[in-house]
Amino acid sequence: MSDYTYLIIGGGMAADAAARGIREIDADGRIGILSADMDPPYARPALSKKLWTDPDFSWPDQVDLHTADDTGADIRLQTVVTAIDRDAHVVATAGSDRFGYEKLLIATGGRPRSLPGLEPSDRVIAYRSAHDYRRVRELAAAHATIAVVGGGYIGSEMASALAQNNAQVTFITPTERVGAQMFPRDLAEAFHQHFVDAGVDVRAGRRVVDASEGAEDVTLTLDDGTTVRAAAVVVGFGIDPIDDLAAAAGLAVDDGVIVDDRLRTADPDIFAAGDIAHYPDMLLGERRVEHVDNAQHQGRQAGRNLAGANEPYAYTPMYYSDVFDMGYEAVGRLDASLETVEDWADPTKQGVVYYLDDGVVCGVLLWNVWDKTDNARQVIAEANALTADDLPGTIPFD
Repeated sequence: MSDYTYLIIGGGMAADAAARGIREIDADGRIGILSADMDPPYARPALSKKLWTDPDFSWPDQVDLHTADDTGADIRLQTVVTAIDRDAHVVATAGSDRFGYEKLLIATGGRPRSLPGLEPSDRVIAYRSAHDYRRVRELAAAHATIAVVGGGYIGSEMASALAQNNAQVTFITPTERVGAQMFPRDLAEAFHQHFVDAGVDVRAGRRVVDASEGAEDVTLTLDDGTTVRAAAVVVGFGIDPIDDLAAAAGLAVDDGVIVDDRLRTADPDIFAAGDIAHYPDMLLGERRVEHVDNAQHQGRQAGRNLAGANEPYAYTPMYYSDVFDMGYEAVGRLDASLETVEDWADPTKQGVVYYLDDGVVCGVLLWNVWDKTDNARQVIAEANALTADDLPGTIPFD
C-alpha cells in the first residue's frame, strides 16, 4: 500500500490546481493523484475551443498541464477508486490497490450524459475527454457527417468547431433558437444565424426520441418524425456529478458533495473541489459550478486548505465561451426567463446584459466585452442597491 500526505481522487484541472495549491504551503508532503483518465491532467476547455481553431495551439505546450513535473505529484492513470475507508484513511481501487492518506481531496468531476438507449462507442461520443477529442478529430479530418445533440455550451462549441473544420454538421437543439435558453431574443436570433450562415443544418426546437447504431452510421429519430443519419453523434447534454463515491463513504451529497466555505466535508480530513463541490458562494449562495475558472480557483484553495491554510473560498467564478467569431464571459445566472436589462455598444455585436431575479441582479453577460468580470462581480455584490435604471453604463465596453 502506498501512503500519501495528500491524496487526490480525480485527474482534471481541479486536481492540478490542488497540487499547486498544496505546494504553495508544503514543499515536501507527498502528493498522490488517482485518475480514471488515460491522459495526465490537461486544459479541458481546449477540447472544444482552441484545438479546433488555432493551428499554433499545441498539446505539449498549451494543453498538457505538466502537473507531475511542476509539483512532484505521483499520478496513477486509468485508476478507478471504488471505496473510501474514512476510519482507516485508505482508498481502494478497482485494481485491488490501496492508498493511504492524511488528507483527501475528492475531485472526481462529472459523468457526461448520453443518448438514452445508446451505449458510448466510436460513433456515439458523449463529449468530455481527450480521448473523445482525438476520435472526433479523426471523423472531422475524414469530412464525416456528424450530428451534434444538445444546445448548451459543449453542443454549440462543438457544432461551431466542426463546421470550421470541414465536417458536415447537423445540430439538434431543443430550443427554438440556438442559445434561446440563455440569451435575450434578438441576441439568440443573431447567435442562431451564425450557425445557419456557416452551413450547419440546424434542427431547432427538436428532441431525439429514438436512436440506433448500425455498422456504418447512427440514425436519430426526432420528435417531429424526421430522421437524421450521421457517421457519428457528438452528445453535449452536460454532466452528472460523480458523487456516488462520497455518498457511499457516508458524506453528505445533494447534486454534488456538500462542503463548507473551506471546501471541507463533514469529515475534517476530506475536502471536495471542482465540478462536484456543492459550496456556499459569497455572492450567489449555495451552488455547484462546472466551469474551468471555478476548477482552477477552487482547486487551488482546496489544496492550500489540505495543507493547513484554513482559508475561505471567497471567489465567485466566471465562465466563457467562444463560438465562430463571437465570444462572451459571464458571472452568475444566464437564464432567458429572467428579467433582462440590455446595454449595447452595437446591438448583438458588443454589449452587456444584466439578468434580474425579482429586481435584483443575479447574472451578467459580457458579450464581446473582455476583462470586465471583476466589474460584473461588483454589480452582483451591490445588486440590492441598484435599480434596473441604474444598470446601463455601469460596466464599460472597453
